Amino acid sequence: MLLNGSEIVVECLKEQGVDTVFGYPGGTILNIYDALYKHSDEIRHILTSHEQGAAHAADGYARATGKVGVCMATSGPGATNLVTGIATAYMDSVPMVAITANVNLPLLGKDTFQEIDIAGVTMPITKHGYIVKNVKDLASTIRKAFRIARSGRPGPVLVDITKDVTAATCEYEPVKPEQEELPFECTTEELEKVAEFIREAKKPYIYLGGGCVISGASKEVAEFAELIDAPVCDTLMAKGAFDGYSPRYTGMIGMHGTKTSNLGVSQCDLLIALGARFSDRVIGNPKRFAENARVIHIDIDKAEINKNIHVDASLVGDLKQVLSKLNTMIEKKENREWMDTIQEMKAKYPLKYDDTQLSCPYVIEEIDRVTKGEAIITTDVGQHQMWAAQYYKYTAPRTFLSSGGLGTMGYGLGACIGAQVGQPDKLCINIAGDGCFRMNMNELATASRYNIPIIQVVINNHVLGMVRQWQTLFYGKRYSQTVLNDRVDFCKVAEGLGCEAIRVTTREEVGPAIEKAIALKKPVVIECMIPEDDKVFPMVPAGAPISDVFDGDDLKKKGEQ
Repeated sequence: MLLNGSEIVVECLKEQGVDTVFGYPGGTILNIYDALYKHSDEIRHILTSHEQGAAHAADGYARATGKVGVCMATSGPGATNLVTGIATAYMDSVPMVAITANVNLPLLGKDTFQEIDIAGVTMPITKHGYIVKNVKDLASTIRKAFRIARSGRPGPVLVDITKDVTAATCEYEPVKPEQEELPFECTTEELEKVAEFIREAKKPYIYLGGGCVISGASKEVAEFAELIDAPVCDTLMAKGAFDGYSPRYTGMIGMHGTKTSNLGVSQCDLLIALGARFSDRVIGNPKRFAENARVIHIDIDKAEINKNIHVDASLVGDLKQVLSKLNTMIEKKENREWMDTIQEMKAKYPLKYDDTQLSCPYVIEEIDRVTKGEAIITTDVGQHQMWAAQYYKYTAPRTFLSSGGLGTMGYGLGACIGAQVGQPDKLCINIAGDGCFRMNMNELATASRYNIPIIQVVINNHVLGMVRQWQTLFYGKRYSQTVLNDRVDFCKVAEGLGCEAIRVTTREEVGPAIEKAIALKKPVVIECMIPEDDKVFPMVPAGAPISDVFDGDDLKKKGEQ
């Protein structure tokens, strides 16, 4: 059939099973928006308040559903406003396709109004980028973009289309997307070497990364942990891949990981990294990381092997496939003495906080209690993010969405909107600090426009909490530009943007506020006022070995707090 480029874009989106697009229109992309208008009964478009919000919403949609998220923007500043969201998705391996339009082909390269080489700008932060200059290439390019975004290690792909291509016509033939079979390439010798290391280990430890969530390997991970009788720690990206209530679970590892995880990994004789990339925030000093252990690394991305940590054995492939095979090769073993040691550590080093006043950990525990741990939690970046990782008990994958690699302040609200759109039957709650919230709080207007029933919890300590914590501990309490004690009233802002607002100042008000917000079934902001000097513990100084982990009690003993 003969279609113009804009109609081809929409037909290709339908081919790929896209039901929702997040975006913001403008001059060069008007033809595509006109086609979307004609197909609004098939593809829902969510108009965000800012293009960055659209990118974060597409990201949250993808993380919550496992499908490819789609965002759109016009040329120039519309396209560049997507950049932070694209980079966020790239760092955390999120499948996303960003579609932008550019000026007409004859005007490219002439500093035309709102012209930008967005494919060039985003080259380092995408799996691939395209600029389509011929309508005959359009359908095949979009199909390739989706295939690349979701295949192997997922990530964002950009498709930039000149405006004349969106108006030009050509023959279009629908194509049904093929289900890709991931090849299994691990050799018997590689698998046997890993199995032998496991058989010889007396003190194994399992370290989970985001690949466990992406590959859908939770069942295989649980079986693997039982077979080798090992404790399990996770990264920020792996929350929910392993049951947070399991006696094997020791909490997060790294800069704000638990003492048990950090000390346990430092004492183990075999560390097995599953779908993880050995981030600097996890390993601390690489020369001192798991220095008593052999290291096994299983990951789909060959480039990650030996990149940050030298390993003794590796398996490259989809984690679900690899573990399914490996689990058949391992005889069940028992490491009772090691597991007893880990349980003693857990009892000796529990997470704790000041329970005499309203605090973020208490708020998060109340959210966990009221929601029975069944909500999708999104976060921004900072102290509240770490507390959300520590104090909410995640039991299922794709229920904790946060910017891990890039650490994007302002991420959470857009991501929460995307998650709620993608999982309308789930309760979606964004936890943000006041510093993060003010960056993209305009997206409350998006939630109220479509009556998307998210709950936005603002942890308000009137400071940039994490930066202030570093200034307190390492910069002689010189609070340079981290005090936010201004006259902004977040509850009035929320009401002005069409949302309900609740302010909480005492512990007793937290539970009822959450229950009320859930019952309202509309966008609600809960502002929680906490002290300015609450700190996230445990903590490892940047660049120190993770065995140097300390908490508030350690500082008190030294007289430093």
